[in-house]
Amino acid sequence: MPRANVRGANLNYETLGDRGPWVALNPGGRRALDGVLPIAEKIAAAGYRVLVHDRRNCGASDVIIDGDDSEYEIWADDLHALLRQLDALPAFIGGSSSGCRTSLLLALRHPEAVRGLLLWRVTGGAFAAHRLAQNYYGDFMAVAEQGGMAAVCETEFFRERIEANPANRERLMAMDPKRFIEVMGRWREAFLQSADLPVIGATEDQLRSITVPAIVVPGNDRTHGRATGENAARLLPNSELYLLFPEQLDVDLAVESWEDQAKQDELAGVFINFLNRVSRAPARA
Repeated sequence: MPRANVRGANLNYETLGDRGPWVALNPGGRRALDGVLPIAEKIAAAGYRVLVHDRRNCGASDVIIDGDDSEYEIWADDLHALLRQLDALPAFIGGSSSGCRTSLLLALRHPEAVRGLLLWRVTGGAFAAHRLAQNYYGDFMAVAEQGGMAAVCETEFFRERIEANPANRERLMAMDPKRFIEVMGRWREAFLQSADLPVIGATEDQLRSITVPAIVVPGNDRTHGRATGENAARLLPNSELYLLFPEQLDVDLAVESWEDQAKQDELAGVFINFLNRVSRAPARA
């Protein structure tokens, strides 16, 4: 797969399709680009050019634990820069869970770059903020405090990043554990400060300021509550709501239900229908 140097990080990416409007899709969690590849392939087959990429610190891209912004703000700026390198702006931006956060932040930080939003498994609420802050950052801070960067490299997550991109070990081992803990602590705090917001990373006023067409497909678990997605659709002024899973499950994560082939086909069809309508509509004054 091709790689691009984006704001100091080498990012692994793939483009699908050779015609039509650009669409960028972002996976949830810290998953690699193959997390959205099945949907990306279907959208490309419907006449769109689709970008998928491994965000920094994910997949086979570079691990760089640094920066003054939150990690999802860094991801948003990286995606904007990558799309600009590919001459793919403006584009439709979409994603699941953390990919949804990336998409919303890109729309807030670079509104001129976004034609529309495809948002699914929207994350919000105190449970999600505290759970993810610990899973993404707190656990690794504790490892660094106890065993330094060598111990960080041996965690399952960072061991996989090193296997996918061996240069990541050298970068991690070169870090001062105190600096690693400082940056991860700042990224954790960004999550915790979002506990009372409608979605992680965005206030009500910020969501209301996003005027591009959007489609919201709520999640169905405690981390991606149905009410969170419905509220996001209500706050986004030019959005529509689609319920893929009407029932909320009393589990932290309901990943398996989203991996069902029939549901993936349905979700891709919903997005293609939205893209067809919005991309052909006359530009709003």
